[in-house]
Amino acid sequence: MDPKLVNQFHEQGFLTLPDAISERQIQRLRRAAERIVDEFDIDAHRTVFSTGDRDRGRDEYFMDSAEAVHCFLEEDALDETGHLRKPKHLAINKIGHALHDKVPEFGEFCRLPLFTETLRELGYAQPVLWQTMYIFKQPHIGGEVRWHQDASYLVSRPSGVTGIWIALEDATRDNGCLWVQPGGHRSPLRELYEVDPVTREGTLRTIGETPWPSDAEALALEVSAGSVVFFNDHMPHYSSKNTSERSRQALTLHVGEASALWPETNWLQRPSLGHFIL
Repeated sequence: MDPKLVNQFHEQGFLTLPDAISERQIQRLRRAAERIVDEFDIDAHRTVFSTGDRDRGRDEYFMDSAEAVHCFLEEDALDETGHLRKPKHLAINKIGHALHDKVPEFGEFCRLPLFTETLRELGYAQPVLWQTMYIFKQPHIGGEVRWHQDASYLVSRPSGVTGIWIALEDATRDNGCLWVQPGGHRSPLRELYEVDPVTREGTLRTIGETPWPSDAEALALEVSAGSVVFFNDHMPHYSSKNTSERSRQALTLHVGEASALWPETNWLQRPSLGHFIL
């Protein structure tokens, strides 16, 4: 990889690799996601994923998804009576969080040399894949993901979780692309989400007074399908609601160092699955 890109990651907190994933690979992942949605029993589980409630809606179904493949609904997918406003395939917010363990297409994809080689150039000795999320960002109802830092939810000691965001469709301002704050990874952690290991109840606490980025500080990452974005776990980022006619599908991976401590207060625990070494 070009050393300038490695320097950009360390200086700016992110780097983008345009068109790094082939159309064939994209279509294979999309077909696998469609199969999961087709098999999902929406009458058995109607858990909504939203970041607008400060993460108070994390139920047992969500917590169990750390070692499973669960579907979550968009906040606006249900009406006041709990019935779907749209067909099932247009109501899913995301699938998470053990796709790489449970679904062969995703496991094979995550082992592409691109990821391991890039992570090693960024300084990883033995990268471990902690979670995978397939995000749909549905037309008209794809929910906003507020400003946040991944290190608030995935704590490692020393800190060092890297997010890998793969565009499976073109991502633009119109359909809810990522926004980041270049250099913002140097800012302190603003919030911390901790889960009681016994009760499994989570609490999001404000731990700093640093404001979230202003519009002038935010950069839109408009990328084409197949592009890959790597970003630091302290990088503030968000995506707006998708009010367009087009979806904005993406796959997100979160990677840590095998030697780092993973506290039991993290919501995501994998006692039965163990480490997925890249």
